[in-house]
Amino acid sequence: MASSARHTVLVVEDDPSIRTLLTSALHAAGYAVVSAGTGQEALSGTERSGPDLIVLDVMLPDTDGFTVTRELRARGIYTPVLFLTARTEVEDRIIGLSSGGDDYVTKPFHVQEILLRIRAILRRSAGAHAPPPPAERPPLRYADLTLDEEAHEVHRGGQRVPLSPTEFRLLACLMAQPEKVLEKQQILQKVWHYDFAGDTRIVDTYIKNLRRKIDRTEPLLIHTVRGVGYCLRLPRDPAR
Repeated sequence: MASSARHTVLVVEDDPSIRTLLTSALHAAGYAVVSAGTGQEALSGTERSGPDLIVLDVMLPDTDGFTVTRELRARGIYTPVLFLTARTEVEDRIIGLSSGGDDYVTKPFHVQEILLRIRAILRRSAGAHAPPPPAERPPLRYADLTLDEEAHEVHRGGQRVPLSPTEFRLLACLMAQPEKVLEKQQILQKVWHYDFAGDTRIVDTYIKNLRRKIDRTEPLLIHTVRGVGYCLRLPRDPAR
C-alpha cells in the first residue's frame, strides 16, 4: 500500500517507451516516481524532488550519465545511482562505477532485475545510515592495511586511501576473512545484498578498481583465484 513514507525513484531516460515502462513498473511496486529525459532535467529534478534513488541512462541527448553523476557528487549530492547502459566493456563499467554510481544494468534488461537491484541498493543505503552499534569495533588489520569501520577510513602503509562506500564494503568483506577465498556470488550477497543470481561482472569491475587504489605498492594483497573468486593475502608467487 502506498504511503508518504515510500521511496521516491527518479527515472532518467530519453526513450519515452522505456521511461513509461519503468515508471509503470515502479508505481506497481509501490514507489513514487518522477522522471526526466535529459541530463539537465536529471540535475534539476534531483535537487527539486530529493529522490531516494536515481535510475540513470548512460546515453542522454545533452550529456552522459557518468557526467551527470560526477556533477551530483561535486554538488554534495550522494543519492544512489543505478546506471542503465548498453555498454558492456569492463573499462566502461569502471568509468561508470568510478564516477560515483552504485550499480549498473545492461540493456536489454528485465524489469524484475531492475526492481531487485533497486531494492538491494536501497537496503544498502539504509544500512549505511543506520546508527553504529554501542560496542566499538576494533579496526581490521592485515599486513600494512588498516580498515576502521567506525571512522570509515582505510590506510595502507600509514597513508590514507580514499574509497567509495561500495569499495569500502568490498574491502571490509575481504579483510573480515583474510587468506580465505571468497566466491563471487558470496561477495555479491555480502557487499551488494543480492538475494538472486546477480551479474558477477560487477564484482570483477570493483575488484579491478579497488586494486588500483590498494595495490599501488608492494606487496600486492588482492589476489584472483581463477574460476572461483578473490582472496586477500600476501603473495605466494609472482602471479596474481
